[in-house]
Order: sequence, then structure tokens, then C-alpha cells
Amino acid sequence: MDLQGIAALVTGGGSGLGAATAEALAAAGARVVVFDLRADAAAEVAARVGGVAAAGDVADPAAVAAALDAAAALGPLRLAVSCAGIAPPARVVGRDGPHDLALFEKVLRVNLVGTFNVMRLAAARMQATEPAGPEGERGLIVNTASIAAYEGQFGQCAYASSKAGVVGLTLPAARELARTGIRVMTIAPGLMETPMLAGLPDPAREALLRLPLFPQRLGAGADFARLVLAIAANPMLNGETIRLDGALRLPPQ
Repeated sequence: MDLQGIAALVTGGGSGLGAATAEALAAAGARVVVFDLRADAAAEVAARVGGVAAAGDVADPAAVAAALDAAAALGPLRLAVSCAGIAPPARVVGRDGPHDLALFEKVLRVNLVGTFNVMRLAAARMQATEPAGPEGERGLIVNTASIAAYEGQFGQCAYASSKAGVVGLTLPAARELARTGIRVMTIAPGLMETPMLAGLPDPAREALLRLPLFPQRLGAGADFARLVLAIAANPMLNGETIRLDGALRLPPQ
């Protein structure tokens, strides 16, 4: 896919993986709508990349539709990258009793329902665009899972379930959308340098740094963004989840 002049939507674009992706896409010539729950964060990144800011909940159809309207004003919508997510820890049965059901539902709403909401609405817009390039590609949807989808740890039942759902969406969605020239891919990051990990104490961070085999460090937003660009560039990448983890396999806790 040629990114020059296309419109792209990046959710969770106000920080972390989403911000790095917005920056990389803009540098590659895409015109980016930065969507985030925090309007100020979206505006800051959008100003930095010469894009447009949009604020809202990824599971809110009206908010996502408005962001897609903004993208359509920039050019043909051909790329949607879902990076929005939350990961509050809670055990199935903790010191205060059983896992709060409302918290479980909230995590699934943001991480899984929100991802599907963006995918379904973006795909509908992409189907209305003219096919481009020698492959006749109309668009690409890149979702974000986690290696917790495969090796969820203590306290991650809600998060791991939501990300396993994103992995499960990938192939059937790719199969359905293939007939209209839309690809669907998922990235499953390992331990990444994101706001989710920023609050950890130094000893905990040092322990995490020893887990990836090589390179032995936390993943960076730029690593994720480079993979998004590589997926966009290679039309044979479709219907698959790619781990981005330095050969890390998570222990139980």
C-alpha cells in the first residue's frame, strides 16, 4: 500500500504505541486523524504530525463515525490502526472477594468491543473507496492484541480475554473483507515502553527487562510503528497475528 496522500485513523493516538504510529504514518506521507479518549493528548500529537485530532470512546459508534468523517475529509480512507486499550489488574478472587464484574465488562468494552467497532465502521468506509495499486487494495485494518492473549498472567483474566478476542477476530474478519480488497492484521506486542508500564517501581522494571531474550529491553513505540509500516507495504500479510516481543514468553506471574 502506498501511504502517500491516504487518510489514516489511529485510535489511542494520544500516547504510547498510537502516538508513535501516528508519527511514522505522517512521516510516510499519510494524513492522520489522531483519536484518543483524552482530547488534549489527541490535539498535542495531531499538532506534532500535522494531522487532525478527534476525541471519544472507541466503543461509541457516533464518536468513531465522527473521526472517520474527519479522515474522509483528508483523503481516501485506507488505513485504520487500533491502539486504544486498558489493562487494570484484578484476580479472579482477590483479597476483597471475586473479580468485579463491571471492571471485567469495561475492559472487554474498550479492548474488544472498541476494536471491533472501529474495524466494522472503518471497513464500511473503505469498501466505498476505489481500489488502488496493482493488487486492487482498498484498505488495511491493523489491530493491537498482546502476548497476554497467549500467556496471560495472574491478575490478567480480563485483559488476556479481551486481547484473545482481538486475535480471534483477525482471521474471520480478513476472510470476510478479502472480497472487497481489505486486509486485516493484528500485532501482539510484548513488554512495551508505554504509559501502562511507566508507573512501575525500578526493581519491577529491571525484572521485566530480563525477560525478553533478544533484544533484552522493553519494546519501543518505534518498533511497533515500523511493523505497521511493514504490514502496509506487504500485501501478502493478511489474516495473521504477529508477535512483537523479542522471543519473550510470559511466566505465570
